[in-house]
Amino acid sequence: MDNAAQTVQGSRPILVWDLPTRLFHWLLVALVTASFASGKIGGNAMWYHERCGEAILALLIFRLVWGFIGSTPSRFRTFLAGPSTVVRYALTLFRREPDHHLSHNPLGGWSVVAMLLVLLVQAGTGLFANDDIATEGPLYKWVSKAASDRLTSIHRLNHDVIIILVAVHIAAVLFHLLYKKENLIKTMITGIKHWKDLPNVEMTQSPIWLAALAAVISGVGVYILVN
Repeated sequence: MDNAAQTVQGSRPILVWDLPTRLFHWLLVALVTASFASGKIGGNAMWYHERCGEAILALLIFRLVWGFIGSTPSRFRTFLAGPSTVVRYALTLFRREPDHHLSHNPLGGWSVVAMLLVLLVQAGTGLFANDDIATEGPLYKWVSKAASDRLTSIHRLNHDVIIILVAVHIAAVLFHLLYKKENLIKTMITGIKHWKDLPNVEMTQSPIWLAALAAVISGVGVYILVN
């Protein structure tokens, strides 16, 4: 980058989060919120609850694929660290200076995986769930009533796990914003991080058409599954 791209502090703006990753993040936030709200309302709103669940499942499949073929910071191998690295990072957590990680920090990387997994469990069990009144998941008839009831119990229990993880995620974002003076929300909107030196890994940005293809395949796959 040329000198015009440098900030007053001498750091350089670098595109870290590509557009597909940012769209995934904010669509997931909107759909999870809508899913929780419609589930609490119940009744006719359950139709929207089911559609949100199916859309969430498609998004999660896309993100799993994008974790292998996406841009460098979005790939799992970039931000999933080993136990010793996670422990070393945890010991420095309360240092005031902002983190300097190309992608998620070592704790944040595993929290992302945890969130993806619990949402996959939620969306997957919802396909087979029932409420013993009027609502049945699209794959309810594929399993016995007893199996559906067990999956429904997991679906309800996992709901509380998601709330806990979302609360931890929000707390972490606020901690970085208020304590470390690092605005992760803005970064996930713009995709930009500021670095004083270039990253020590090779940066690649995957093409938008590849993301679009992965999204279409994920969406069509879920549509075929539930219909």
